[in-house]
Amino acid sequence: MSWPPVAETEHFWYRLQPEGVYIDSQRDNLAFGYAEGKVMLSEDCGRTWPHVLEFPNARNVTFSCILDNGNVVFATRTKLYLSTDHLRTCHQIKVQSADGSAYLPHTPKCPDLPGWYFHTIPGVNTFDVKGREMLIWGNYCNVVGGAAPVNIYYSTDAGQTVKVAYSFGQSPHSRDNGTPGGGTEGTPLGDPGNPVCCRHVHTVTYNPWEDAFYCCTGDHDQPEGYECHWLRGTYDEQADQWDWRVIVSAPMNSRYKAGGINFVDGQVYWISDANVREPFDRGVFRCAPEDITHPEKHTMLFNPGVESGNMIIEDNVIIASHCAPASPMDTGIIVSLDGGKTWAQHDLKELGKRSPTRFHHRNSEGWFRMDLRSGWVDRAEVLFLKPKSA
Repeated sequence: MSWPPVAETEHFWYRLQPEGVYIDSQRDNLAFGYAEGKVMLSEDCGRTWPHVLEFPNARNVTFSCILDNGNVVFATRTKLYLSTDHLRTCHQIKVQSADGSAYLPHTPKCPDLPGWYFHTIPGVNTFDVKGREMLIWGNYCNVVGGAAPVNIYYSTDAGQTVKVAYSFGQSPHSRDNGTPGGGTEGTPLGDPGNPVCCRHVHTVTYNPWEDAFYCCTGDHDQPEGYECHWLRGTYDEQADQWDWRVIVSAPMNSRYKAGGINFVDGQVYWISDANVREPFDRGVFRCAPEDITHPEKHTMLFNPGVESGNMIIEDNVIIASHCAPASPMDTGIIVSLDGGKTWAQHDLKELGKRSPTRFHHRNSEGWFRMDLRSGWVDRAEVLFLKPKSA
């Protein structure tokens, strides 16, 4: 399995994945991928794939994450799996509701559109929480694949147990009517007792400086209210209980329709996905967490001039991307190699009209990994990017 040639810009090298496998996630030297009828694990950053497990539903993998101990959690549209032995075997995880009861997917109106229960946009889904790894993510759904309830999931025991940390309400605009994105008719989905509704989750992340979690959702301005919310959550480990509060709700042409939330030295960074109506409140922003609700205290580091919901920060390198349907570029990459002091944008035109998303931290060879989506959600290829020195 040979890798395509490496290309470069002034600020980074880049290359596509090799043919024959979709490399869905990475961590250090490990990589998880899938091909027709099988899932695969590499121990040398995708050069060889010695661990292969037959998995007939591999084409419907919508999520994967490699944990610190080498466990692999991955999902199809409505089922979640765990392998603890380098893909010699895997078993289905029985997801639990917050009270410990079984959490079961709904019966879809169209069996071929059961909903994306576990698909997510960020590539970073694990965090060191007071010396213990936590897996936490929210599902990006109700676009393709059928309607689904919107949840935040978590695991504190390396994927052995996965529970719902928060369940959003039953949106009247995301009912299961048998279409790819849902609609205003059909089965209502979500927590009937929660008035906070949204279309899907953009990101869930952790701020170790205040031991708190943040979630951002989207998308629309509905007659019943906004779907763009920022939530702040705290977790009581002894009681295994969550306390989530909405800290801001805002229209979809604001900086709060966002993604790519990162915490660096106690400051929160994010990139705006504002769209539809001008004037657009776009850019890469930074502030203290206590100032999230005070726009006058935000610092705009850069305005790419286009909507984006994807950004990663690691070791002073910031990488973000353009949403292709809204961008004049074909495959737009936003980059800063000095922590946001200087910025550049590059159009990787040879890749076609693509939206980079699901950014993973660099592997042990120094390459970031990201999905390339056709439109903004349908999977196409995988891109690897290695920054040059600042």
